[in-house]
Amino acid sequence: MSQISGHNYIGGAYSAAGDTVLQSFDAVTGAALDGQFIQATREEVDAAALAASAAYPAYRGMAAARRAGFLEAIAAELDALDRTFIDIVCRETALPAARIEGERSRTSNQLRLFAQVLRRGDFYGARIDRALPQRQPLPRADLRQCRIGVGPVAVFGASNFPLAFSTAGGDTAAALAAGCPVVFKAHSGHMLTSAWVAAAIGRAVEKTAMPDGVFNLIYGGGVGEWLVKHPAIQAVGFTGSLKGGRALCDMAAARAQPIPVFAEMSSINPVLLMPAALASRGEALAAQLSASVTQGCGQFCTKPGLLMGVRSADFTALVEKLGTSLAALPAQSMLNAGTLRSYEQGVQRLHEHSGVRHIAGAPQQGNQAWPQLFQASAQLLLDADKVLQEEVFGPATVVVEAADDAQLQHIISALNGQLTFTLIADEADLGQCAPLISQLEQKAGRLLLNGYPTGVEVCDAMVHGGPYPATSDARGTSVGTLAIDRFLRPVCYQNYPDALLPAPLKNANPLGIARLVDGETTSARLIEH
Repeated sequence: MSQISGHNYIGGAYSAAGDTVLQSFDAVTGAALDGQFIQATREEVDAAALAASAAYPAYRGMAAARRAGFLEAIAAELDALDRTFIDIVCRETALPAARIEGERSRTSNQLRLFAQVLRRGDFYGARIDRALPQRQPLPRADLRQCRIGVGPVAVFGASNFPLAFSTAGGDTAAALAAGCPVVFKAHSGHMLTSAWVAAAIGRAVEKTAMPDGVFNLIYGGGVGEWLVKHPAIQAVGFTGSLKGGRALCDMAAARAQPIPVFAEMSSINPVLLMPAALASRGEALAAQLSASVTQGCGQFCTKPGLLMGVRSADFTALVEKLGTSLAALPAQSMLNAGTLRSYEQGVQRLHEHSGVRHIAGAPQQGNQAWPQLFQASAQLLLDADKVLQEEVFGPATVVVEAADDAQLQHIISALNGQLTFTLIADEADLGQCAPLISQLEQKAGRLLLNGYPTGVEVCDAMVHGGPYPATSDARGTSVGTLAIDRFLRPVCYQNYPDALLPAPLKNANPLGIARLVDGETTSARLIEH
């Protein structure tokens, strides 16, 4: 796969059996970009899923170090892409070159991070309980457990991160690290970008002698249902809208063999501004919040979409300063025309709601998104009004003022699940914050103190997930090394001879990994069965 093609990539070869032609566009001008893409037929989707299934036994059975080398080879191919590639991504997404360069580094670095996970071996989750034949009243068998990849994974590209959450992004990297071949469904907003990255993955496949079918790419707006319902697919990774994610979840649950869908969907990422912080640094907070809300044209899944505080003169002053700050900012181009339409519809819903007041922002016009600030009645949240719980994807945010601390706690209780929940507090506020922590833990996957959620570190400790509707499964994360867990399942071996055990469970511990042996963590060898 050395050249760039608009054809589907299936089992190591190009395929273009369909007659539906798709076009990629310049996100700013709307002009058609060079190259056309052929939507996959149902037969091609079937072939892609079967190619992944055929690759699974050999790929899963590889030593983890070989899979690590494959991930590192993909990273190297991404880093080697020239300026032409950066320009293409910029044109397809309206994102600046500096953002794309940074996102490429994040993408290649997370591939290398998963390679480190594979080499250190903790992802196996190796546990050994040796036999206790003399135990009374009943003996214990020899029991050993480790984790294996679930099987072929369908991954859906996200619009807002054309590299880090797309073709070679976090879901693909985690699935490949787990030993799961991938069928990737390209996002319609950056098909040319996806083709370039897929070609880079293809070169890595060839250079590291991976099995054909370990990575497959399909195009098309109507192919996702076929992919999720295909019996060869064993899990799904998705980042996108609540409507789209929920549809995939329902499809997967209705299969003859239900499969897990790990969908990141909708979050308004509340920010709670505490009294002492407001009094001491209200002006700075207004500027910082303004920057966070409009960063990347508000097209981050962690954008602060709800700002809360208890009624006070300082809170009122912050709202005024924030309105002034947002109103002074220019409009920005969004990822594509569809994203702009969705933003305009979300802003219009807020304008039309009787319980919401527009504070600041130029009227939405033209082909760019203008920053907007609204203020809503706290009662809307208490009454479970959907308008404030729905994410408006773009540079808009809503302020809610609680009458007192008691109402604030009721408001927090009324919130849906979130990716993040932020506390802005000074030392004098911490006593008031402490009783809230257990409440916030039930609402979000990441709790921030005196930071802003727009910025997700790729590391071992990160959680980018949360209770529904932030994600479909709050037990996982789509960022960080724990993301691999979504595509692994445990297998227990009872009374197996050493020769038949997988390497992580053998007596001699040939991988030299840390294991839980009879209740104690150790990297030592086992001399006795």
